Amino acid sequence: MKDQPLLQVTNLKKEFPIREGVFGRKSGTIQAVNGISFSVKKGETLGIVGESGCGKSTTGKLLLRLMEPTDGEVLFEGENIFGFSQDKMRKTRRYMQMVFQDPYASLNPRHTVGKILEEPLIVHGIGDRVERQKKVKEILEVVGLRPEHAKRYPHQFSGGQRQRIGIARALMTNPKLIVADEPVSALDVSIQSQILNLLKDLQEEFQLTYIFISHDLGVVRHISDRVAVMYLGHIVEMTDSDKLYSQPLHPYTEALLGAVPIADPEKEREMIVIRGDIPSPANPPTGCVFHTRCPLSMEICKKVKPEISEVKTGHYVACHLYSEIRSEEGQEDGVASLTNKF
Repeated sequence: MKDQPLLQVTNLKKEFPIREGVFGRKSGTIQAVNGISFSVKKGETLGIVGESGCGKSTTGKLLLRLMEPTDGEVLFEGENIFGFSQDKMRKTRRYMQMVFQDPYASLNPRHTVGKILEEPLIVHGIGDRVERQKKVKEILEVVGLRPEHAKRYPHQFSGGQRQRIGIARALMTNPKLIVADEPVSALDVSIQSQILNLLKDLQEEFQLTYIFISHDLGVVRHISDRVAVMYLGHIVEMTDSDKLYSQPLHPYTEALLGAVPIADPEKEREMIVIRGDIPSPANPPTGCVFHTRCPLSMEICKKVKPEISEVKTGHYVACHLYSEIRSEEGQEDGVASLTNKF
């Protein structure tokens, strides 16, 4: 189909067992990702933001099937990757790559940069030795490094240069989708902007699609077309980047944006202050998962889980504050399902 998204996620869930005792008896579960749904078009960047522990990185690993889900589907070019055999999944990963958070831990310190970059080509049987070495030198130049850097080891580079190497490795197999998990959080602010600009240039040059995971709303705004806000394994709001930053709807999103520093000391901004710590995913609250910290919480929030639904064109939110808006627009039971609005 012409308008088919590159990636389509439906009701994705991941639970981890809690085991106790000598025999590892299961005593409970941790709900890391709890029924999220979204889609990503070719050439688009979807940002995923939220506090630590909200399930962002787990979601990224599930999208590439680096871990198996508890439930749900991930369709890549229309095919459910969770139904693939190991051999087919390995071949598909050529087109689905990841850039990791720590640019040093993700690179083998015993291998030269040339060997690190050549390895994906060897795994996927791409080219002979001469062709592979030529590709290594070309990609190094694309990411702003020099061909002679191929002979060096990761410890001989700065943090920003190591992340460029990580990006180069992801590009080696000509992927269609790149999941970037906090790719600039370990870098200095000045280097962050360089890496973000590099990612945007590469996206245009190679027609890449990004899932960009971060806790930094400023960074996400710079690179994302759409943004999904996660809290305790749920997507609580999702819309275009401009809309999210100018007209946030969910109290959690407003609180996150209110915490972003403003450069102008004369400018004031109203803030929603959230109290307490994020609840344990092993024992999440009933009803709305955010109600224990929400200053606008109502009685219904404690009992009924709000479904994520479209309250404005292209703007989805999971919050009982907007149930009246949906009802006034004549939507059945005040809900327009996100999974039916791809």
